[in-house]
Formats: sequence, C-alpha cells, structure tokens
Amino acid sequence: MHDIEPYYRWRDDYIASEDENSPFYATEYSEFEFDKQVYNYLLHPQWDSFGSNTLYLKILFVDYDRGYAIIEFIGEWNDAINNDIMLMKRELFDVMVDQGINKYLLIGENVLNFHYSDDSYYEEWFQEVEDGWIAGINFREHVINEFKYSNIDYYINFGGELDEFNWRSLKPLQMFKKVEEQLQKRLY
Repeated sequence: MHDIEPYYRWRDDYIASEDENSPFYATEYSEFEFDKQVYNYLLHPQWDSFGSNTLYLKILFVDYDRGYAIIEFIGEWNDAINNDIMLMKRELFDVMVDQGINKYLLIGENVLNFHYSDDSYYEEWFQEVEDGWIAGINFREHVINEFKYSNIDYYINFGGELDEFNWRSLKPLQMFKKVEEQLQKRLY
C-alpha cells in the first residue's frame, strides 16, 4: 500500500496544503518517512490524516466558485469502531460547507471495507449540502453493497457510470461536469 500515491496530475491546478481555506493548509509532507499506516500496512506519506487510524484521504481539487470538491480515499472506512464519518464531518466537511462547498465527488477505489454504525452524520451532512449532492465514485462492489445495506446510499449517490468512471483522463472541471450530468439524469 505504500506505493499507492494520491492522484497527483492535478497539482498544477490545486494543492490543498497551499489553499488557505483547506483543513490541510500548511501541512508539510515527508517524501521519505512513512508516518501513516492502515493496520500493518504503511501508506505513502502524501495521504492526509483527519483523525482516523484506518482511513486517509487527499483533497485533490476544490472549486469554490462552482462549489465542488474532489476527494480521494484509502484504507478502511470504519464508522462502527472509529466513527470515521463523525471525524470527517467535523474535521473536513463542516469546514468545506462553511466555505460554500455543496457538491462532493468521493473517489473510493482504494477503500477496502466499510463498517456501519448509524446514519446520523450522513443525514446531517446531506441536509447541509442543500441543493448539492454527494457522489461515490469507483467504490468497490462489496463496499457499495455495505453502504446500500446500511441505507447510506440515500445520502451518497452510487451506481451506473459512477462505479466505473474513467476520471484520471479528465481535468477536474470535466470530471465535475460529467458527474453532475449523471446525477441530473437521475433527478429528472
């Protein structure tokens, strides 16, 4: 797992540690010291910690004018033991909602498992995005099934093209537009 880096080809467009509005503003990274791990597996040092010891993330892009954020995850999403959604909600999403972000593109291809607790923080987050949405992109099938079994898919959109989305070939705005188009088709 230490070889899996957060997506870096958009660094010319956005770097969270250089964004004064980002929860990770002024974060310094080591290229040599592996200071994060999921269980016994070391992670690449470019991943960001929000307080969980099994799930890490990277804010790949934020567009404050259009109100969207693209966030990549790695590890085990564990609400049952670590209450990851509460940590994310308080440490990340509350800050972003306050900055006007109401559309979230969550990339989950490196999320290995999901463990459910309850949906109260998902519901709170969903209500706060009001006219926005939350999209789960490229999550693994068994992880999506756990989200669905727990009825979290009421708050996070999965399925269709979102499950096999070739996002790396796009620029952030192109990705946003394609996801938005998919979600609008569902609503109308």
